[in-house]
Amino acid sequence: MSPSPIDVRTQWTEHNPGLDTSPMELIGLLKHATGLLNRAVEPLYAGAALTAPEVDMLIPLRHATDPVIARRLAEWLGLSRAGVSKALGKLEKRGFIARTPNPADRRAALVTITPAGAKAVDDLFPRQLATEVDLLAGLGEDRDQVLKALGRLVEVMERQVGSG
Repeated sequence: MSPSPIDVRTQWTEHNPGLDTSPMELIGLLKHATGLLNRAVEPLYAGAALTAPEVDMLIPLRHATDPVIARRLAEWLGLSRAGVSKALGKLEKRGFIARTPNPADRRAALVTITPAGAKAVDDLFPRQLATEVDLLAGLGEDRDQVLKALGRLVEVMERQVGSG
C-alpha cells in the first residue's frame, strides 16, 4: 500500500527540512477529488464519440450565440492556448466543430459547434450531469461552504497564474 499524502509530506519534510511542503495537503486533496470525478464519469464515455475533456470544451460552444475564439475558450476552461488549439484541431477533423477565418483578426479563427458536435454534447452531457449530481449529493448543507472555499481558491490561483 502506498503512503498517505500526510506520510509523504512528513517524509519530504524529514528528507529536506527547508522545503515548504504545506501545499501538499490541499493539492493532494484536489488531485484526489479530480481523480474520483474522472473515475465516476469514465464509464459514460466508454465507446462514446467524444471524451470527457472534449465535451468540456464543447459545452461553452453548445449554446453560444456567436462564434468563439480559441483564446476565449482557453480562458473559460483554465487551459493553455496551445492545448485548446490542439484539441480543437482534433475536434474539427472529426466534424464536431468548424473554424472560420476571423475578419477582425486573421490570427484568431472563429470556432462554432457543428450539428454533430451539438448532438454529441446533448447525448453525453446530461448523463454526465446526472452522475455528478449523484457524486455530490452527500455534501448536503456543506455544499455552499465548499463552493465558497473553491471559489476563493480559484480567485487566489488566478491572481498568481492569470486567468488566460
